[in-house]
Amino acid sequence: MMKNIDAYPFKGKKVLVRVDFNVPLDDNFRITDTTRIDAAIPTLRRILDDGGSVILMSHLGRPKEGPEEKFSLKYLISYLGEKTGARIMFADDCIGEQALALSKNLRPGEILLLENLRFHKAETKGDETFASKLAALGDVYMNDAFGTAHRAHASTAVIAKFFPEDKMFGYIMENEVASIDKVLKDTKRPFTAILGGAKVSGKIEIINNLLDKVDNLLIGGGMMFTFIHALGGHVGQSMVEDELFEVALHTLEGAKQMGVKIYLPTDTIIADRFENDAHRKLSDVNDIPDNWMGLDIGPETIKVYNKVIGESATILWNGPMGVFEMDNFAEGTKAIAEAVAAATGKGAYSLIGGGDSVAAINKYGLKDKVSYVSTGGGAMLEYIEGKELPGVVAIKA
Repeated sequence: MMKNIDAYPFKGKKVLVRVDFNVPLDDNFRITDTTRIDAAIPTLRRILDDGGSVILMSHLGRPKEGPEEKFSLKYLISYLGEKTGARIMFADDCIGEQALALSKNLRPGEILLLENLRFHKAETKGDETFASKLAALGDVYMNDAFGTAHRAHASTAVIAKFFPEDKMFGYIMENEVASIDKVLKDTKRPFTAILGGAKVSGKIEIINNLLDKVDNLLIGGGMMFTFIHALGGHVGQSMVEDELFEVALHTLEGAKQMGVKIYLPTDTIIADRFENDAHRKLSDVNDIPDNWMGLDIGPETIKVYNKVIGESATILWNGPMGVFEMDNFAEGTKAIAEAVAAATGKGAYSLIGGGDSVAAINKYGLKDKVSYVSTGGGAMLEYIEGKELPGVVAIKA
């Protein structure tokens, strides 16, 4: 039976919280983007302020063979203590005698951070014995890791069966599911989806699932060239997935039949190599010289896209419009971010999801000017694709 975080009495309870603290660390093990930790603080505060204690489980990176220093969660202790004001204990392993002893002695208001779950292969295999060892550490299970909700891992899905009466979503999970449902099920029109990023292959399912929901689909990023080339355009050295030409054409035809307006860029900023200081110029998307490649959408496209966004009531944005990590090819992504923020200011509901889109919104300081920024790229995409997420199903069951 799923419980509610606001109604549950946490006093005296040890709450096992699956968080997504998969944050980037620099060469000196300093956190370079604290977004994911910051997002979890309200959930942790709710438990601690109510007299409970917290046992945190997370993964970090993709360790291949057991423990790796660069993927240790111990580098998060200092920041976590600073943000929560709580005393932080650390277990060198997420299961075993030390973790059990520390959890047993944990007092109300304290936090126990477990070492990286993925130092054990049993985590990603969804091993039930491993899940039971994690479950033994707490009285209550809470999933607040939307970023991993699409994985049937031990700590995200399997573990829930050991807490039939005491399982729930944290605020991130609750808000993520509610925000995506608002876009997909409680849609105000016109509904515009903006899709970018490098490849069509990573977005084709989401496009197909959105076709019966959106009014407008704006396409940018590297994926635009597969569509343009499939339609007969000359795209030079731009990124193209030849094997998806038929899929691209089929998608365009399907949109037409459903009355969905798909917008493809008409101009692009091209470069003679994939570098920020490359020679660059403006080009028609259908007429890119042989040794040049498109790395951003052009001003004419920006103008058209801005108008569509400005007239929208619901906006979903996933994926940048160009190689925005390079300042000389960031104009399109920045313009779209600003247009989405402006539309939100006029009353539109905007959902931003996917790592690069989130990075762009943060880069341009617009996080507080959009309705919701999803912390779980892959999970958000699968949810929009209409797939059931194991981490959501396990709590609701």
